[in-house]
Formats: sequence, C-alpha cells, structure tokens
Amino acid sequence: MTDLFGATRSVLRGRYALLAGGGFTPGNLPGWEKATCLVQISPAMGAGFCQLQVTLGREAEGRGNTGAFEFFVYALEGAGGLTVDERKHRFEAGGFAYLPPGKDIFFQGSVTPLKLLLFQKRYVPLAGAARPAPIFGHEREVKAVPAADHPDIKLQSLLPDQPAFDLAVSIVTHAPGAAPATVTTRLNEYGVAFLKGQGIQRLDTDYHPVTAGDVLWIAPFCPQWFAALGKTPTSYICYQDVNRDPI
Repeated sequence: MTDLFGATRSVLRGRYALLAGGGFTPGNLPGWEKATCLVQISPAMGAGFCQLQVTLGREAEGRGNTGAFEFFVYALEGAGGLTVDERKHRFEAGGFAYLPPGKDIFFQGSVTPLKLLLFQKRYVPLAGAARPAPIFGHEREVKAVPAADHPDIKLQSLLPDQPAFDLAVSIVTHAPGAAPATVTTRLNEYGVAFLKGQGIQRLDTDYHPVTAGDVLWIAPFCPQWFAALGKTPTSYICYQDVNRDPI
C-alpha cells in the first residue's frame, strides 16, 4: 500500500544521499554485455567517484581497460572469473581486487550469477610514489581489528595503508547495539553499501533507518553517526578517498 502513495526511504540532499535497496533501475554501460548494471553513486549527484553494482550470469561479461581510473571490485554473491594481465583469477563471494590505471580487464559470469560491487575513481598520482600494482584477496584473509573508539566495532582494511593509494576500502562490522561515542565530521568522501543487518544512520541533522542493500553517499564534512539495531551484527563496506592534499 505504501508504494501506491510513492513512499520511499531514499533521499538526496546537498551533502548526502540514502538510496534504498530495490529502488535502482538497470541501464546499459559500455563494455558490459548481457549484464545487469546499477549505477548507485556517480558525479551526477555531486560525488567524486562512481559506485556500481553489476550482476553477471553464465553468458555475461565485462571487458575493457581501466584507462586513467582505478577500480576496487568486491564480490557480493556468486562466483566467476576476472582476467588481468592475461592471468585469470577465480572470483567468489567475499573476494576483492584492486585494479590500477592502464590495465586490460575481463570479467566472466558463471552458472552461479556473480554480483559485483565496484568503486571507480580517477587515480591521483603522488610525487615520489610508484603506482600501486593489482591486488587480489578475500575478506576471510583480512584480520578484523577494533575501531579506535569502540571495542564492539571491528574494521577490516582491504587495501594497504600506504601513500601510493589514494583510496581506502574497509568492511566495518558493528555488534548489536554498538555505536561510536561521537558524531564525526570527516575530511573524506564516502561511499557505503550495507551488507547485512540494520540500524539508524545520522547524516547531517537527519536520522534514517537503514538495512542490508541500502547505499550511502556522504560528502566531506557531513556529520555522520551509525548505531546497529537488532540481534545480529551489522556490516557495511566503505570507500573513502585518502592520502592526498585536499587543495
């Protein structure tokens, strides 16, 4: 009945967006064949990066070159293949890859549809630092450490903390009821995809219920805070820009 009256939790403000899962419409993107592509965040809303969700079945593929951009790819569900530098890697749920600029890439689907989350941004070189090489891994191989201000909030950093990288991607897990002690206003821009669980998200002066499948774009210096609700942990994967002069 609520759909009849156009009700939605999705909202786009000047400094943030909450996009509820299930509300995205697929579109055709260059290089992706027979794939379902959802653009979740893009410069059209004021962001400095793109966040995509792409699903590839048995006959689907994605092919191209990263060009001046860098990709971070995380497998949400299923299994498939990713070829970089003529070397094929098996990709399965929980797997991730960092793909630097100038790389030929080829994604393949399988019988079990491969659902990917992609963060894409233009790479900003740093004087004296070599460009990063491709990285492949799985979240189960990454140690979870307590966040600085709360022992019940765990952080898995999926990329090295090195100056050559101008982005960071992490999986953050809140125990039921866990919330940071303060509202933060951060220099970094964020892209967030909720993986499981639910909670209350503060963005600017507004409070929103959020759940698995929801997406957030958070501009720099937008006040933010999150509290997990329910009886099970809540996890989200989070992109942010790092290690570069803000001017």
